[in-house]
Amino acid sequence: MMNCKETGIEMKQWNSDEELFALMKEKLYTPVVGDILDQMGYKHQFLPANIRPLEALVPADAYVDRSQPDNRLKVAGYACTVLENDVFENPKKPFGYLTEALDQLKPGEVYIATGAHHSALWGELLTATAKARGAAGAVLDGYSRDTPQVMGQNFPVFCTQCWAQDSSVRTYVCDYRCTIEIGQVTIHDGDLVFGDIDGVLIIPKEIKDEVIEKALIKASGEKTVRKAIEGGMTDNRFLGYYKERLELLWTAKRGYFRLHMKIMWLRPCRSFLQERGQR
Repeated sequence: MMNCKETGIEMKQWNSDEELFALMKEKLYTPVVGDILDQMGYKHQFLPANIRPLEALVPADAYVDRSQPDNRLKVAGYACTVLENDVFENPKKPFGYLTEALDQLKPGEVYIATGAHHSALWGELLTATAKARGAAGAVLDGYSRDTPQVMGQNFPVFCTQCWAQDSSVRTYVCDYRCTIEIGQVTIHDGDLVFGDIDGVLIIPKEIKDEVIEKALIKASGEKTVRKAIEGGMTDNRFLGYYKERLELLWTAKRGYFRLHMKIMWLRPCRSFLQERGQR
């Protein structure tokens, strides 16, 4: 198997979930992953556009220590789905099954909740608990509160807005590790969650490896095209040629791709650039 180091694309790029999540946050961004999902026929995988990093919703410099690496703007991990509902009086079991849902969070999971809309779904103590469990982040179809304290924990939280109204008499966690829907997206427990400044998308767990491998190819290819453009290359024939080769790679089976990538993509593109350089 070739390592394809010359292309900048690593083959079987991860050996553990931790390596997968780190690779996604380092190499990928939601637009390129979303494009791959579209091409594979999964056209409704982005959560609503108003679910964004908490850091992007507030004057972050007032709360963030910029001398430290910022972990707040990207999230990658497996979904731990949580279903909530609105209540209109003190429930017999305050907060419902919130404690149980938090206590069983596993390392590398993303707490992702929907269903209640009249109070904050997240805050300081939930952030501390999730972080202590090794969770990868939180995605809320709703509000977060305790903003300075949440931001100070350098933990990725994605939500619709900040609002301080308490959930204890308004919100009830009725189930967890169940199928939920946010916007037009159906989310199963264990699906892959990926979010950044441009939004949050859901990768069905049964296709996650294929999606990530194809997204890495596309991301690397787009860097190649950008470098060519910045170097003065404006020939549409090159861009069309590149697109054709990339489409061939996307439709190839994994073994075929690994064996023939250098022939189908690297050498022809290099030859074309050399030809252009000699003119």
